[in-house]
Amino acid sequence: MQTKEIKISFVKEILKLLSEEASLLSDPNRKSRELYERACEVMPGGVTANIKYFEPHPIMMEKGKGSKLFDVDGNEYIDYLLCYGALIHGHGNEPVMKAVYDQLANQGTTIFGTPHDLEVKMAEKLIELYPGIDMVRYTNSGLEATLLAVRTAMAYTEKDKIAKFEGHYHGGSNQFLLSVNPDIEKSGTEDEPVAVPESTGISSHEVEHTIILPFNNMDATERILRKQADELAAIILEPVQGGFIPADEEFIIGLRKLTNELGILLIFDEVKTGFRTSLGGCQEIFGVKPDLTALGKVLGGGFPVGAVGGRKDIMMISAPNGGRDILSAGEHSAGKKEILFHSGTYNGHPTVLAAGLATIQALEESNQMQKLCDRTKLLRQKLEEVYQRQGVDMQTIGMGSIFNIVLTKETVKNYRDLQKANMSLRKVIDHELLLQGIYTKPLNRYSMSTAHTEEDIAKTVEIHEKALKKIRG
Repeated sequence: MQTKEIKISFVKEILKLLSEEASLLSDPNRKSRELYERACEVMPGGVTANIKYFEPHPIMMEKGKGSKLFDVDGNEYIDYLLCYGALIHGHGNEPVMKAVYDQLANQGTTIFGTPHDLEVKMAEKLIELYPGIDMVRYTNSGLEATLLAVRTAMAYTEKDKIAKFEGHYHGGSNQFLLSVNPDIEKSGTEDEPVAVPESTGISSHEVEHTIILPFNNMDATERILRKQADELAAIILEPVQGGFIPADEEFIIGLRKLTNELGILLIFDEVKTGFRTSLGGCQEIFGVKPDLTALGKVLGGGFPVGAVGGRKDIMMISAPNGGRDILSAGEHSAGKKEILFHSGTYNGHPTVLAAGLATIQALEESNQMQKLCDRTKLLRQKLEEVYQRQGVDMQTIGMGSIFNIVLTKETVKNYRDLQKANMSLRKVIDHELLLQGIYTKPLNRYSMSTAHTEEDIAKTVEIHEKALKKIRG
């Protein structure tokens, strides 16, 4: 009788495993879907950031190693999202992990809440690498860095308007959530775009105090700037729009010359491009010194980080020496000077800076930055060959170790040009790539890492070809 019960139990277990296998074959992301449904009960939309969502549901990850991600269903992916470019050495890089462990063990705490030596070391390294940086302040994200840069510019110039470019993203604050991905019909003309809110909750004040400029169009940009110069504190831009549409060299040089003439500060948002286009960012490549620079992503080695660097005379307006501390009772007095206030409990976090310094050091060793850019160029070339063989109009656009796949033969210089691309086909391709083991959020750019191998590149190219054949078949 006992033997019979064991056999029945064994058969039931086999049937259960077969059922689960059949379920996975019909829905390879079943556990992701179920976990996402649970997430929707406790988080709005099931995500902690809108950019992490895509249809029909995001894939829930369980672990990462090197160039790979593994989801809760056990599927393996070659990762080209890399936390939106932050992980330039891939997942679990040994020198970065060791730096984190060593900092925790040797310094005996996660955070001091006081100044410390790693703040000085990182600032010295950024000043060494970035032409436009004389002094540094830390924040905890790229968004905080762009916010601080704009506040600093307004305090320095005593003006209260800023200008940004159509199609450029500088984080999710009110003044930056304008004309990032606008409806062209509501966006004004190509030569004179208007501010279009990209979210509810944005006041008319922010819309009225933000001037929208056309990227890579110097004639139109100059006309707008000359008209608004007396009210503009600064222009903020991504020197590579979205991380993949580079500024024309003559445009960026012309913009620097014009802003100097008009007394408008120039802010480079190098959150995406810092350490990805070169060790000194786009400003090193273009030979242009911005007045202020915002950094993030790669700088933290996978931890939350941001930094603002710039000209000494501008940066010094936030120095607290002799200024009042708004958080200390009784500090305000007639003898105290007014300063630009900037603070943050976790600014200059020692664990983050240890990871960041190890990340930069690994890029500097054995010409790793150049090798990474060369490997990116190889992948771009091979992908273009695949799409050409399959008869699909495509070009890769980017700089350094980041690029995007754009399905058009037309020249793409800005946001409006990008609208000519076949986005619907690209989305279908991206979903098929996910099923076959290539991970990036649909329609997003590709970021390479030092962990990606020649084998990864070959497999990526092969999977793209298979996906195209299946979609067109």
